[in-house]
Amino acid sequence: MFLDDFHSVRDGRIGISADQASHFAKRVAGDYNPIHNPDARRFCVPGDLLFSLVLMRFGLSQHMNFRFLSMVSADVPLDFLEHDDGRIRVTDQAGKVYLEVERRGEVTRDESVVEAFARRYVAFSGKNFPHYLKPLMEAEGVMFNPQRPLVIYDSMGFSLTRLDAVAPGLELSGSSLEVAGKRGDALLEFDMTSGGEPIGHGSKKLVVSGLRDYDASAMDAIVDEFYRLKHAYESSTA
Repeated sequence: MFLDDFHSVRDGRIGISADQASHFAKRVAGDYNPIHNPDARRFCVPGDLLFSLVLMRFGLSQHMNFRFLSMVSADVPLDFLEHDDGRIRVTDQAGKVYLEVERRGEVTRDESVVEAFARRYVAFSGKNFPHYLKPLMEAEGVMFNPQRPLVIYDSMGFSLTRLDAVAPGLELSGSSLEVAGKRGDALLEFDMTSGGEPIGHGSKKLVVSGLRDYDASAMDAIVDEFYRLKHAYESSTA
């Protein structure tokens, strides 16, 4: 199945190793954020992997909202459970909540539809940097710390009018960056289509920390490193 290579199940709980998380980020999302490298000091599991696991376990609902409350380290046993209040929560054995999901409307568990939606959204979401964030930061005259780039996945949500798209389209429809001191809130909005017809819309919020004045040469170096890592990974898996 779609996510078999990117997690394991033991005693009913899901575990994600650093290598599994890193391969998902690069292979599925095209995300080369250093925080997903297995040897990263502040390594965390990609939020989009947790997102995909929720969809594959609970199905795709017409209206869903995801709140990412804390970063997941490697090899943390996780429970994915629906609670009495109707919310899905991803927690560890101590009860710490990492992800909370609200949903309503009709639900499909058709694996082809759920996988197609997850793959399409993750491919879009993985383009945070440099595709979407670099132009926003440049326009606002700010950037993250080149030595410690920190972009946190805060939340995302979407609404669909149909739940039968096996080849959905998803395109950026709007973007903005609100700067408050050393913090920036980036909003990425997207439209979804099927066969050229609109079927929904959604948005994703990111928090960019440690902002400083924009430095074009420093940003160019970061972008060059992104593409170097991308080429190196693709060459190693070819």
